[in-house]
Amino acid sequence: MSYYDTYSKFKDVNFSDYLKQITAQDVTKVLTKDNLDQQDFLTLLAPAASNFLEELAQKAHELTIQHFGRTISLYAPLYVSDYCVNQCSYCGFNVTNDFQRSKLDLSEVEKEAQAIAKKGFKNLLILTGESRTHAPISYLKEVIKVLKDYFPSLTIEIYPLETEEYKELIAAGIDGLTIYQEVYDEEIYDQVHVKGPKKNYQFRLNAPERGCQAGMRKVNIGALLGLNNWQEETFWTGLHAQYLQNKYLETEINISVPRLRPHIGSYQPNSIVENKDLVQIMLAYRLFLPRIGLNLSTRESAQLRDNLIPLGVTKLSAESSTAVGGYAHDKDEKQFDISDDRTVDEVKKMLIKKGYQPVFKCWHRI
Repeated sequence: MSYYDTYSKFKDVNFSDYLKQITAQDVTKVLTKDNLDQQDFLTLLAPAASNFLEELAQKAHELTIQHFGRTISLYAPLYVSDYCVNQCSYCGFNVTNDFQRSKLDLSEVEKEAQAIAKKGFKNLLILTGESRTHAPISYLKEVIKVLKDYFPSLTIEIYPLETEEYKELIAAGIDGLTIYQEVYDEEIYDQVHVKGPKKNYQFRLNAPERGCQAGMRKVNIGALLGLNNWQEETFWTGLHAQYLQNKYLETEINISVPRLRPHIGSYQPNSIVENKDLVQIMLAYRLFLPRIGLNLSTRESAQLRDNLIPLGVTKLSAESSTAVGGYAHDKDEKQFDISDDRTVDEVKKMLIKKGYQPVFKCWHRI
């Protein structure tokens, strides 16, 4: 059994018709419950629930403080390669996009590590375009060997791997995996992934579970908001996180809420996710999955991120670059534009002012 079995039970549901039937009384009833089931989660994504955001926010804040305290973990992303073999219509790294590709050599990786470490980061997210040829496991292990001298916690966001390959990278020093399904709706997934290995829906869908089976300490999933109706994608993501959390008790499960951002190329979102929609998404996640980590990146504006923190956020990126080697080197095209360009110190001061403790280190490799 895999998560696809859970997805299959609901994939033919007419979400639009069902959500229209949800009433204010239904939402009020969910607010009185301590433990929410899947139907309750869906109720919180209905239009009727948008009139209860203040009540939902108060409960979400209490649950977050109960399970996480007033702490926010900070991390930085490092792109080491932007070569990609996939033709994904929504991505700046699309193989058909014409720009100068690049890949860091090990000396450049070390310079990037030094520049990022100086900012205080202890948690680093390593990213590549999806090309096994340009970023093979052997290359990644060499990169990890350099980076683990600077960062106690290393997470990868790369092409999906087999379980044994994840085990190789864990042995090399990786403790976390981030991989987004991008879009859970199978038909839309097939449409936006035109060519390349990423077109294999189920292989990607099962990658987070293979990471758990390999022994990843933390696994982060998400849907790219804007590719499909946000209620459906939030529902699929929440059920996926629940499936992993219930089955792999030793693994810390996290959810990200990335919205489409401008990038090289002309793709336009299929669905517009407004700020109030993003608020409703995060509140529904927190009430449905009180122990789940919620990650909010610099895709979002500084003002919005500041306002969302009390609603359930547990992890933030800061002073990010989405270009290859964007900290110590001025490198080429970005995967997408960021919105919050504040420095690490500015983000730290904001968190402290709000009564939160910025956490740079919460894990130490033996």
